Amino acid sequence: MKAGVLYAKDDIRYADWPDFTPGPDMIKVKMRVCGICGSDLPRVLGDAAHFYPVILGHEFSGEVVEVGEGVETIKPGDRVAGAPLMPCLKCDDCQQGNYALCRNYGFVGSRQPGAFAEYVEIPARNAIVFDDNVTFEQGALFEPSTVAIHGLLQADFRGGCDVAILGGGNIGILAMQWANILGAKSVTVFDIDEDRLALAGRLGADHMINTKEADYLAQAMELTAGHGYDFVFETAGQPATIKIGYELTAGKGTLCCIGTPSRPVEFSPELWEKMNRREFKVTGSWMSYSAPFPGREWTMTAHYFGTGELRLEDSMVFKRMPLSQIAEAFDMFRTPGLVKGKILLTND
Repeated sequence: MKAGVLYAKDDIRYADWPDFTPGPDMIKVKMRVCGICGSDLPRVLGDAAHFYPVILGHEFSGEVVEVGEGVETIKPGDRVAGAPLMPCLKCDDCQQGNYALCRNYGFVGSRQPGAFAEYVEIPARNAIVFDDNVTFEQGALFEPSTVAIHGLLQADFRGGCDVAILGGGNIGILAMQWANILGAKSVTVFDIDEDRLALAGRLGADHMINTKEADYLAQAMELTAGHGYDFVFETAGQPATIKIGYELTAGKGTLCCIGTPSRPVEFSPELWEKMNRREFKVTGSWMSYSAPFPGREWTMTAHYFGTGELRLEDSMVFKRMPLSQIAEAFDMFRTPGLVKGKILLTND
């Protein structure tokens, strides 16, 4: 079969790779759509790959073409999205349902061969079947959608509250949609890009604020009558947005950090003290799993894409490219600011 194989840093090629027959409890999926995730970039353009050669790709959907011995819940022809985490299911964290904390895990697209390939092998329990009215492109957005809803669940989100979303990328846009689905009183999206803010408005944000504007904080306080936001979800992983989260979170509120920073975050004593004085909670959110595995994050995503309440607007996709052009796709990320949205690799 053909795959986008990473042979070394900065050396990804569309090449031959051994075909396979699925093992016991495993299934073989024909990849139809796979998104390039931000976490793929340091593995291809940097030194973050665990080993070489490797097939990356973990945001994917496709059709089941073959099932291994013992598989009874999935059949050939099923349309599925793949949950990439492969927890051991035996350690204390797994036994408590905290699969993302497993230290003995595998992961499709980094530690195991991924979906930048014509076919990918995954455990049957990692397949989420979706209806015919859900597109394969939407299926490839299941993984980022579950990352977003996991953040809301981790924050013990409740409806009827004012919500702030920091960052209008795909995770932020999906978190905004989830907040609306779960009954937010209002949702405000913060970003520095007017196109992202316009997209947020089209998909249901009540308010959009550009944090380049000098009075952005005053705008936010005016919208909440000086109270601040009961729930703040940081999705950009930038030091500036993390610190903005401390400014925006209301007394007794919750700040949930979904984004992962790659640079140090420094706080002034005055900013840190806001957490003390307001007694708000700060929590992290990692991946997208809960018990029973892979979790309600995945079943909720399949359901709400099916009902149309979760939406994938065309402008969320920067470019669609055949898998054979995977090297050209990653080349686009070398130009700062060029890629605005998701690049989807297709295998028709």
